[in-house]
Amino acid sequence: MDRNYWDKKSKTYNTEIFDVNKNDKTRIIESCINEVASPKKTVADFGCAIGKWLPILSPKFKSVLAVDYSLPLLQEAEKKYKALTNVQYKNIDLMRNMKEAYAFDAVLCVNAILTDEYAKRAIFFNNLAKSIKKNGHLILVIPSLESALYTEFMIDDCNRKRDRTSSEKIKSTSAKTDNSRLHLGIVALDKVPHKHYLKEELIITLGSYGFKTEKVEKVEYTWATEIANAPKSLPAPYPWDWVVVAKKVK
Repeated sequence: MDRNYWDKKSKTYNTEIFDVNKNDKTRIIESCINEVASPKKTVADFGCAIGKWLPILSPKFKSVLAVDYSLPLLQEAEKKYKALTNVQYKNIDLMRNMKEAYAFDAVLCVNAILTDEYAKRAIFFNNLAKSIKKNGHLILVIPSLESALYTEFMIDDCNRKRDRTSSEKIKSTSAKTDNSRLHLGIVALDKVPHKHYLKEELIITLGSYGFKTEKVEKVEYTWATEIANAPKSLPAPYPWDWVVVAKKVK
């Protein structure tokens, strides 16, 4: 997904892009934010898009920097949240080495490190690490590879158990196209490759950038977010993203 893709989403973002904040069943992300928040601290939202997290961050922190590489998305956020006077906006491509020097007490990053290119992900993680003070915190939300595989199992299991006379198959909400790089965590959703992470992979990756993982939790969603015609009887565990709270220790 390149900048042009996101630039075109500025007017249709609410209807076309999955709303993590709205669909977080247990409000675990907000709980993680509350754990590190303070009116004396600074925070950044890396990959803020149209700013859905800004009304949550603004009252809890001294100042907020909203960062995105899509200028139209950033402008949409700034227009919508004019009343949040402690929020500033910055157009930065986080998949390129940042020229700016920052030292935030905390950074929130929600499903922004999705590129299938390892080199770009490495730069993004390095930018995160450089922008957080020692003993500061990263709250990272990221797609779960375990959940992607589990969802495919549930779809297959449902279809095997259905009446053989039924012509209606249980289907995913997105078309799984080329999954030849699944072993690398690359899941092609509607022909667009997205990086997904194993829990242990996240802990090791963050450790290599100077973070100590303090918590890894599931951000649970309803089955309807993953399965287009999900049976009401589908049980927990539900599909999830990972949310990680990590402290910058180096």
